[in-house]
This record gives sequence, structure tokens and C-alpha cells, in this order.
Amino acid sequence: MESNNPAIIATDVRRLYRMGDNVIPAVDGVSLSIQQGEFAALLGSSGSGKSTLMNLIAGLDRPTSGSIDVAGRRLSEMNSEELAKYRRFTVGMVFQSFNLVPTMNLVENVELPMRFAEVERHERDERVKEALTRVRLSGRLTHRPSEMSGGEQQRAALARAIVNRPKLLLADEPTGNLDSKTGEEIMNLIQELNTTLGTTIVMVTHERALAERYANRLIFLGDGKLLSSAENQPQAVRQ
Repeated sequence: MESNNPAIIATDVRRLYRMGDNVIPAVDGVSLSIQQGEFAALLGSSGSGKSTLMNLIAGLDRPTSGSIDVAGRRLSEMNSEELAKYRRFTVGMVFQSFNLVPTMNLVENVELPMRFAEVERHERDERVKEALTRVRLSGRLTHRPSEMSGGEQQRAALARAIVNRPKLLLADEPTGNLDSKTGEEIMNLIQELNTTLGTTIVMVTHERALAERYANRLIFLGDGKLLSSAENQPQAVRQ
């Protein structure tokens, strides 16, 4: 479900950190474009800049210089309130750690982003049901995170990420805490969001084989620089 409209445009993006007298370029002059409906993988070893770049795209951090445009809006021109709305409505995020609230049950965890977004109660119920059906968790509604397996917790985190129907899903090592079979289930769900809903996916991973199996664009970073960006034919075919 790829279009010719860029979902993300990064232009000469730099993110520098000062450590004493030293300046560390975490992201160093990266320019790239990701189209709407693409499934892009950011690849590179630890310290290559991939998670820093994702945080910049998420609006969790600001570049030292350069610009990032998402869905036609420049993030650096947004104030903190506009960035909060951007993270609430345009972007969904999934991390290696599931970040579920331990005292809340499954429904309450998934509903949380809609409370912040002030979605009407009757609509919240419908959207929670829809998101949990999509990630195959309809039978666990009253369970707390401690009563769920790692795979179920990551599926819950995925449901929470999509419940506000974001155009862009950012996934940072989404299978990092999972065994290979469970990780494959999560990746199939993420790919399904891409193919059935047209959600643009950007995934950080250090596993090239995983990226080659699922992503249709491979973006390689090293020492904060863009090394290459190439189209890929995903090998994964969902059962």
C-alpha cells in the first residue's frame, strides 16, 4: 500500500550531544524520505544512531540542526502542546520493553491513550474492542500485565499503539524481549497493519534477517550517518 506521498522527510538532520569538551554526533547529516504506506527498517549496530533518529521522528527529541517533516508538518516548528497532539494522534509507538501499567488490566491499558486524547466513552469501548480483536487478544480483557506472557504483553502494547488510529507506527526493537516464534507473531501483526490499513511502519532493528523478511525499505546507518537506503522485496508471507 505504497503511495508517492512522503510520510517522513528528514533533511540534513543532526543531533549532537555534549560530553564535557567533546561533541558526540549521534545523528550526523542524515537526509532521507519514507513514503506513505512503506514498511521501512532502520538498521545498524549499537551506537549507529538508529534509535536517536527514531526519537527525533517521534517528536521525543529535537534535532540540533536540520529538519524533519511528518505528514506535511515540520516538527521543529511545533510547540510542546502541538508535539503532544502529534504523538497522540499521528504516531503510535512500540518499544522493546512493553511499558504497560502494571496496576491496570488489559482494557484499561489499551484505553489509556484515548483518555489523554479525550475520546468519548462510547467510542473508546468500540476502539478498544477493535484494536484487541486485531491483535488477537479479545479473550484477556480483565488480565493485568503480570498475568500475561511476554508475547501477549507486546500484543497489548501494539493494540495501545494503534487505538488512536495513527498514520505512522514506530517500533523500536519490537521483538527484542521475545522468543523467535512469538517475535514472528508480533512481526506478522505489524506487517498486517501495513498491508491492510496502509499504516506507515518505521522499525529499528539490529537484525538484518528480520528486516529483509518484513520491510520493503532497508535504511542502513553507521556512526550517525546514512550509509544506504534501498528497496527490498519482503520474504514474509503471512499464513
